[in-house]
Amino acid sequence: MHRTFRRVAVIGAGTMGAAIAAHLANAGIPTYLLDIVPNALTAKEEANGLTLASPEVRNRIVREGFARMRKAKPANLFSAKTAALITLGNTDDHFEWLAEADWIIEAIVERLDIKQSLMARIEAVRKPTCIVSSNTSGLPIHAIAEGRSDNFRAHFLGTHFFNPPRYMKLIELIPTADTAADVLADMRAFATEVLGKGVVLAKDTPNFIGNRLAFIGSAQTISYAVAHDFTIPEVDLLTGPLVGRPKTGTFRLADLVGIDILAAIGVNLYELIPHDPEREVLKSPEFSRVLQTMIEHKWLGNKTRIGFSKQVRVEGKKAFWPLNLKTMEHEAMPKPRFESVGQWRHKPLPERLRGMIEATDRAGEFVWYTISHTLHYAASVMPEISEDPLAVDNAMKWGFSWQVGPFEIWDMLDVARTAARMQEEGLALPTWVQEMLDSGAKSFYRTYRGKKQRWVIGQGYVNVQPDPKLIILDEVRAKAQQVILSNASASLLDIGDGVALLEFHATTPNGRVMNMLDLDILAIVEETVARIERDHVGLVIGNQGEHFSTGANIFLIAVNAQQGAWDTLEDLSKKLQSMRRAFTTLSKPVVAAPFNMALGGGAEVSMAADRIVAAAETYMGLPEVGVGILPAGGGTKELVRRVISPAARIQHPGIDKYVQDVSLTIATAKIATSAVEARQLGFLTDCDRIVMNKDHLIAEAKAEVLAMAATSYRPTFPVKNCYAAGRDALATLQVYIEMQRLAGFISEHDAKVANKVAYVVCGGDLSQPQWVDEQYFLDLEREALLSLAGEPLTQARLWHMLQTGKPLRN
Repeated sequence: MHRTFRRVAVIGAGTMGAAIAAHLANAGIPTYLLDIVPNALTAKEEANGLTLASPEVRNRIVREGFARMRKAKPANLFSAKTAALITLGNTDDHFEWLAEADWIIEAIVERLDIKQSLMARIEAVRKPTCIVSSNTSGLPIHAIAEGRSDNFRAHFLGTHFFNPPRYMKLIELIPTADTAADVLADMRAFATEVLGKGVVLAKDTPNFIGNRLAFIGSAQTISYAVAHDFTIPEVDLLTGPLVGRPKTGTFRLADLVGIDILAAIGVNLYELIPHDPEREVLKSPEFSRVLQTMIEHKWLGNKTRIGFSKQVRVEGKKAFWPLNLKTMEHEAMPKPRFESVGQWRHKPLPERLRGMIEATDRAGEFVWYTISHTLHYAASVMPEISEDPLAVDNAMKWGFSWQVGPFEIWDMLDVARTAARMQEEGLALPTWVQEMLDSGAKSFYRTYRGKKQRWVIGQGYVNVQPDPKLIILDEVRAKAQQVILSNASASLLDIGDGVALLEFHATTPNGRVMNMLDLDILAIVEETVARIERDHVGLVIGNQGEHFSTGANIFLIAVNAQQGAWDTLEDLSKKLQSMRRAFTTLSKPVVAAPFNMALGGGAEVSMAADRIVAAAETYMGLPEVGVGILPAGGGTKELVRRVISPAARIQHPGIDKYVQDVSLTIATAKIATSAVEARQLGFLTDCDRIVMNKDHLIAEAKAEVLAMAATSYRPTFPVKNCYAAGRDALATLQVYIEMQRLAGFISEHDAKVANKVAYVVCGGDLSQPQWVDEQYFLDLEREALLSLAGEPLTQARLWHMLQTGKPLRN
């Protein structure tokens, strides 16, 4: 059993400290956030007659840091209400609060002497079992705890979060020689299970693993780009999704981090790594000149709204001009085009990488240089930073959103062949890699007797310890006996213990797995219901694509609407609507496992299940009004059932507010920015679960199915379970909509769509409120869909969305 963390304290309300506190609150952990007391009054405080002893002054620094955290985009908090779990204080008046904490995180200024002084103060108040950690990224972890007691040092380690903590999966845990084994194990379990992190154990070396590799790699890339006359758009193209990295590429990422931060890291890192084989790249003329010039001009990136790119207006339209790395002037540049990129960009990543490094144009030379030097450097700093290639690969995937890590890339490219080319070009092969090849090993990873292994320095091949909560659907699908049904867009898989999984894998024309609901998916659902009833104990609806589902296939709706094929369109709506009845009348439990985008039909499929087990980062909503229609796959009815009806059942005096909230959620296409917010909007109920670690989502959903089956699950046959508010509530909404139209906030067409939404949500113009069956609302949904789909502007919006992926502005 691992220890329980009931309360955590964070000291330092800067960008990272406040964001760490926010993520702890996201996980449901009550958190203290402290910072220092100001030593001077602001002009406003003086004008208000305040003194340094005034409570509002003494908490000003922490309060301002907290306010910045709440305003930041993307949002640090799952919901505005989550902030209630954070209590603000200062390190003079509230330091004794730390005695309550099970974990204290230091996130203050990067000065060793100040951190050491703080540790001495913490030791005086902490309870003996309390874990203390530092979020430093540049100071030796062991030095911060020097002079402290044996008990303190046994409970001390580094916990390096990546920014922003809510979204970046990686946390590097850096134990010292004194850190107790149980402390490290408890922190690893808590970070993984409760905070949803991917944990990498790192050595106490400069910049640990992720930042060490990323920063040197960035310096190498920028230096090469300047020396070989590559433009910023060219570099970001060649270091982005083309090679399995994020869209930010090199320079957009630098603007995000901050040019001043990059320069400071470079200066600090240079002094800390005198032995590093690539140290001098940090002072290369190309790299240094660019950063120094930008700092002199105060072009610091996103924080100053000018960096490697500059926003301008050209003929009244917003545009971004990149920096010319030779003239150091921002200017318009053409979209980069390379023959090799056009040839390989739509191939699978392994094939794409192999093709690009063999290409003989400028793009091929650039990609080979950056990849070969990345792989060589990663190998060269081992075993200093780690003996384990898996730790290095995970650090780059989880901390920098790479699709695959350096050693996984090397395996894709053929280790021996790539190593020979490196050596021919003067890159000496690190000893351990040569020893691995000399042993007859051909790759850093392999599968041996059914188990995945990786080559660990000094040990050879070592098994990768499986995560018991990780079910990888690609591996399930690879076993023919576990594929029950399959077509181009969906599969029914056996995931063990009698549980089946309905997986969507519908792709867009450009190969993205967006899982738009199409006829193939709807067809397999019908057969799935029969199979589950006969052969299984329950069903999970989930997948591991880019998104759970981005809704119904717009092409199907647009074509049928344009051709006036109303019977076909109505049949499509009926099939979506029938899912809830099909699933809830099964004698076996059905659990949906949404994540990322679960929009439109994706939200409707989720709400059709008996229960939802959602990833914390689930963005759920019904955006159909954006194309001029309303949710007609059961979504409108479900919000009536989930939000309005429970309030009506207890005769809530404010029932009109619930009716208005549901109408606005649908009519404004409100998308929940987290699963927590999805629950507040009514897409999730209190019985549904939220999972912080998305990797565990399928396993947790499976466990939910088994738990429901073990407690004698029974199907439901609801009768008159939906509250129709009737014409008085409808009239109130209609007045509001007309006022919005007259004020110019919405167009005539928007008003028409909003009135249809209000009509369905209120159950039509019934003379008085009454309870009705679900089918009553489903019929209203379909009627409204067919009515709106015939509107010329709706059809224009559908085709515009289909062609551009963006809603048509009025």
